[in-house]
Amino acid sequence: MSGTARPLVSVRNLAKSYQRGPEKVEVLHGLDLEIAEGEFLALMGPSGSGKSTLLNLIGGLDTPTAGEIEVAGERIDRMSPGELASWRSRHVGYIFQFYNLMPVLSAQKNVELPLLLTGLSAARRRRNAEIALALVDLADRTRHKPNELSGGQQQRAAIARAIVSDPTLLICDEPTGDLDRHSAEEILGLLQELNHEYGKTIVMVTHDPKAAESATHTLHLDKGVLVEQPAHAV
Repeated sequence: MSGTARPLVSVRNLAKSYQRGPEKVEVLHGLDLEIAEGEFLALMGPSGSGKSTLLNLIGGLDTPTAGEIEVAGERIDRMSPGELASWRSRHVGYIFQFYNLMPVLSAQKNVELPLLLTGLSAARRRRNAEIALALVDLADRTRHKPNELSGGQQQRAAIARAIVSDPTLLICDEPTGDLDRHSAEEILGLLQELNHEYGKTIVMVTHDPKAAESATHTLHLDKGVLVEQPAHAV
């Protein structure tokens, strides 16, 4: 983390466990983590190390067993489910491995979906979706449905959907995991642009060392414990 940027995310003594029948499965063990505003962090580690669990906790999709999570000055670990849902809609954009686009909707309508939770007019929602799609170089595909788009184009539409509400934080879970190398490089370049040119704070889980090289900072999780790696030059 840069010494000059204030932390956007602060995680203190974070623990997460699940009950599996009579067995208690501990996934994360007393983690401390700070993520600076404007950072692009890659989380790596073997399957079962807790990467996606940590990502879901930071993004407000899950709640911790113990510890504190503060994002942009708000203690999200103290929020009720309703408060957390409202907070997510205002502050977090999600990008998943398999796009999660609605197959019956056009790219534009898919991108508009997060804005349905706001008070924006239909015209303003449409305009914001068009701007987001243009930003990811899909201005000529607004009326196409997901099955009319390539995998890379579908992921770009998913990124447009994630950024259309101008979120505080972008949460990416294996965003290139279902793409060929060329499409993956395009997506990673787009994430770098969002980070460098638009100042978006990004937390990305990946198994791919090449993808991690796009980040400004890499952390490894091993059995629920963070291990820092040297920063990449980008």
